[in-house]
Amino acid sequence: MTVTDVSEAAKAVVRRNTEEVQGGGDYELYDELFADDFVDHTPQPGRTPDKAGALELYKVLRAAFPDFHAVIHWQAAEGNLVTTYKTYHGTHEGEFFGIAPTGRAIRFETVDAMRVVDGRITEHWGVANLLSLMEQLGATPGGR
Repeated sequence: MTVTDVSEAAKAVVRRNTEEVQGGGDYELYDELFADDFVDHTPQPGRTPDKAGALELYKVLRAAFPDFHAVIHWQAAEGNLVTTYKTYHGTHEGEFFGIAPTGRAIRFETVDAMRVVDGRITEHWGVANLLSLMEQLGATPGGR
């Protein structure tokens, strides 16, 4: 397998996670796509940096935003390390970090990197514009 083949296969795994797990709530697929020894190097507040912690975050997001999904703007890969720039969208219909449902449509950008080994996600690093999200939910002084 060439480096290009490895990169394209890794991008496909990350895309499936974004579209089918995060966007579709397919948690059986999550178990297939994530390695048991997965490490999240940038876990969200209150989450453990392991496979269980990442799954818990996915479930919290889908409970708060049942139509949660992402638009992938671009992906780049260097070997088995995939960087993705995407915008998440959803409607705030459930509690999120103590904020009661507002019914507001939200969107926020994320850049993340995921390492894929033998078809499974083993590591994650990410930066999300959570300030923008909290403003959209009215949870900050600059919010609506």
